Amino acid sequence: MGYVSEAFAEARLDGLDVDCIAQAAVFASFVEMVATYGEEAAAVFAERLAERVRGGEFTVDRSAH
Repeated sequence: MGYVSEAFAEARLDGLDVDCIAQAAVFASFVEMVATYGEEAAAVFAERLAERVRGGEFTVDRSAH
Protein backbone atom coordinates (compact mmCIF):
# COMPACT_ATOMS: atom_id res chain seq x y z
CA MET A 1 0.00 0.00 0.00
CA GLY A 2 2.91 2.33 0.70
CA TYR A 3 4.22 2.02 -2.86
CA VAL A 4 0.80 2.76 -4.31
CA SER A 5 0.29 5.75 -1.99
CA GLU A 6 3.67 7.12 -3.04
CA ALA A 7 2.79 6.69 -6.71
CA PHE A 8 -0.48 8.57 -6.15
CA ALA A 9 1.35 11.38 -4.35
CA GLU A 10 3.92 11.69 -7.14
CA ALA A 11 1.23 11.69 -9.82
CA ARG A 12 -0.67 14.45 -7.99
CA LEU A 13 2.54 16.49 -7.74
CA ASP A 14 2.92 16.07 -11.50
CA GLY A 15 -0.55 17.59 -11.91
CA LEU A 16 -2.49 14.47 -12.79
CA ASP A 17 -6.16 14.33 -11.83
CA VAL A 18 -6.82 12.09 -8.80
CA ASP A 19 -9.85 10.50 -10.48
CA CYS A 20 -7.78 9.53 -13.53
CA ILE A 21 -5.04 8.08 -11.33
CA ALA A 22 -7.57 6.04 -9.33
CA GLN A 23 -9.28 4.65 -12.41
CA ALA A 24 -5.96 3.73 -14.02
CA ALA A 25 -4.87 2.00 -10.80
CA VAL A 26 -8.09 -0.02 -10.63
CA PHE A 27 -7.74 -0.99 -14.30
CA ALA A 28 -4.09 -2.01 -13.85
CA SER A 29 -5.00 -4.00 -10.73
CA PHE A 30 -7.68 -5.95 -12.56
CA VAL A 31 -5.36 -6.64 -15.49
CA GLU A 32 -2.92 -8.19 -13.01
CA MET A 33 -5.65 -10.10 -11.16
CA VAL A 34 -6.95 -11.60 -14.40
CA ALA A 35 -3.42 -12.51 -15.50
CA THR A 36 -2.67 -14.11 -12.14
CA TYR A 37 -5.96 -15.73 -11.11
CA GLY A 38 -8.06 -15.83 -14.28
CA GLU A 39 -11.19 -14.03 -15.40
CA GLU A 40 -13.65 -15.95 -13.21
CA ALA A 41 -11.76 -15.35 -9.96
CA ALA A 42 -11.36 -11.65 -10.80
CA ALA A 43 -15.07 -11.42 -11.62
CA VAL A 44 -16.02 -13.03 -8.29
CA PHE A 45 -13.78 -10.52 -6.50
CA ALA A 46 -15.40 -7.66 -8.44
CA GLU A 47 -18.91 -8.86 -7.60
CA ARG A 48 -18.25 -8.32 -3.89
CA LEU A 49 -16.67 -4.86 -4.25
CA ALA A 50 -19.90 -2.84 -3.97
CA GLU A 51 -20.83 -4.61 -0.73
CA ARG A 52 -17.35 -4.08 0.69
CA VAL A 53 -17.31 -0.38 -0.25
CA ARG A 54 -20.74 0.15 1.31
CA GLY A 55 -19.53 -1.70 4.42
CA GLY A 56 -16.75 0.85 4.91
CA GLU A 57 -13.88 -1.52 4.22
CA PHE A 58 -12.11 1.06 2.05
CA THR A 59 -12.95 4.14 4.09
CA VAL A 60 -9.87 5.77 5.59
CA ASP A 61 -10.10 8.32 8.38
CA ARG A 62 -8.15 11.11 6.72
CA SER A 63 -8.57 13.40 9.73
CA ALA A 64 -5.92 11.34 11.55
CA HIS A 65 -3.23 12.50 9.09
